[in-house]
Amino acid sequence: MNYIQQAYTGKLGKWKYFIPIIGFLGIVMLNFIAIKFLDLDADELMREAIEKNGSNWVLFENLIPMAVFLGGLFFWVYFVHKQSITTLTTSRKKIDWKRVFFSFFVWGIITASMTIIAYYLTPEDFVWNLNWDKFIILLLISIALIPLQTSFEEYFFRAYMMQGLGVMVKNRWFPLIVTSVIFGLMHGANPEVEKIGPIIMVYYIGTGLFLGIITLMDEGLELALGFHAANNLITALLVTTDWTAFQTDSILKDMSEPSAGFDVLAPVLIIYPLLLLFFAKKYNWKNWKEHLTGRIDVIDNLNEVN
Repeated sequence: MNYIQQAYTGKLGKWKYFIPIIGFLGIVMLNFIAIKFLDLDADELMREAIEKNGSNWVLFENLIPMAVFLGGLFFWVYFVHKQSITTLTTSRKKIDWKRVFFSFFVWGIITASMTIIAYYLTPEDFVWNLNWDKFIILLLISIALIPLQTSFEEYFFRAYMMQGLGVMVKNRWFPLIVTSVIFGLMHGANPEVEKIGPIIMVYYIGTGLFLGIITLMDEGLELALGFHAANNLITALLVTTDWTAFQTDSILKDMSEPSAGFDVLAPVLIIYPLLLLFFAKKYNWKNWKEHLTGRIDVIDNLNEVN
């Protein structure tokens, strides 16, 4: 049984998928509408909140809802779909934590290395921002909550939506494309979109596509979980700016003007393809066409979508 077919181990029903999906995406859409149509200055609101309560508290407030959403999604899957969290996560008999940590450390090392290289190549773009008292609190908040935030996004898009859409349309390419595009558009209200321009959506949608590909090729969510956690955690701890969604008391502060340069397209066009080849070699991925575009057959003696 492949990864998408794991949905057949639970109780299906279109309405059961629509309620969490419409609920969460509705919250995201309302937030976007509020910012755009009420003419709210997200940057100014963020600055005021940080000045009043500090970066760590603002980060905590932003991450807590995602942790609650993750718990709510698990509750819905386990008690409404009657599906185990293991089958939501992987096609393997149990969750492969080695894959999670391997992906985490690989991308964590790459992210840290790119930050260090940028610092030494253009030191004028950075200032030393380290305040040990604030950084220790940031470290504790980040370790406790960022993996929950990134896990919710992965379980919602690459697990719940991927499996639900897959068993509805009976193929793999449609859920891969749809979840990638919606994942990218979900970041449309981020302040960096306004600062850099629509071109950054290539990065967001491309990242969603990359995470979807490694999930389908590896028949499990583990690599995506590790990658996403490393991406947000290492970034939050190492470098911050005044114009991104994550503004933290990190080690470095990037003072350069935001621009749609090579650094926006390089991950999607160069780094992600190389990483796909690396994972493919390590985990012996074969038959890419079938894994990414093939049909999803109904499993006998299990539930059909109502």
